[in-house]
Amino acid sequence: METFREKVYEITKKIPRGKVATYGQIARLAGNPKASRAVGLFMKTNPFAPVVPCHRVVAFDGSLTGYSAGNGVSTKMEMLIDEGVICQDGKVNLSESLWNEKSVS
Repeated sequence: METFREKVYEITKKIPRGKVATYGQIARLAGNPKASRAVGLFMKTNPFAPVVPCHRVVAFDGSLTGYSAGNGVSTKMEMLIDEGVICQDGKVNLSESLWNEKSVS
């Protein structure tokens, strides 16, 4: 039986280049919609980067929260922009770049 953490990593692996998901979205898809903070912890301690692209997970409003690689959040922003994610005023434009999980199998 897959643990919640394993489900979170499996779902995160499916986020395509040029798209992002929110912590809450990942928590909901993994079966616990109130566990967005746990998803954040799992991203922080992700032992599978870059296979599990934790840099593609953002806050509910598109804010770029903690990132432990490189220069932190600025590195996360650079990586997302390099992948084609639309950012404005230091946030991801979710209307343009939010992953629609139904479109990915």
